[in-house]
Amino acid sequence: MTRGSETHSAVMPAVGDDTPMYCSQQINIPPDLPDVLKQFTKAAIRTQPADVLQWSAAYFDALSKGETPPVKERLEMPVATQKTDTGLTPGILSVLNRQLGPKKVVSLAEVEQKWKDNCLPTERLENLMQIGSFAMKVICEILTKDPEGGAARIPFIQFKELYTYLAQIDGDISEEQMESVFTYLQYHVDKQDGMVQPRNFLSADCPKLGSA
Repeated sequence: MTRGSETHSAVMPAVGDDTPMYCSQQINIPPDLPDVLKQFTKAAIRTQPADVLQWSAAYFDALSKGETPPVKERLEMPVATQKTDTGLTPGILSVLNRQLGPKKVVSLAEVEQKWKDNCLPTERLENLMQIGSFAMKVICEILTKDPEGGAARIPFIQFKELYTYLAQIDGDISEEQMESVFTYLQYHVDKQDGMVQPRNFLSADCPKLGSA
């Protein structure tokens, strides 16, 4: 300004008269946000969900409710996903076991929701709900405490309870058929410390488990 006039400093106008200007001191970042985003990113990379948005919604919903999120314990390499081409891998089975295993009773609606959260196809679940050797094989793989790729053994008592329950839902499996299955498997169970494994009831000699 000229001599004798009040001195003013020049101010660079913002882009647009009503555009606010911010500096780093004005932005408040929640202290937990960096760690939340870091853990989320690691979980997504480890799980490799087929639908990232759907999985992300299920992930944060589970965390907000204090539940187990749909996260794999470790990254599955392609060689470990040969079980099926529909996404049902040992890692996903482990996730479902951690999510549903601690509960004594689980509704079908909850199973369907967890299935969806893990980005698995609905028709695959419908096939599993039809009692049979394949369904019981998957149940063993979910509930077993054997390491991944192991025999997938579960206690015979647990197998009988689950098979009986599913057979009652099916409605077309007679008690005689169930007893014939149990009688056949008992021979193997007695030699396996009270445990049953899929190869026992997948044998051609085993009476069929399903009604179809």
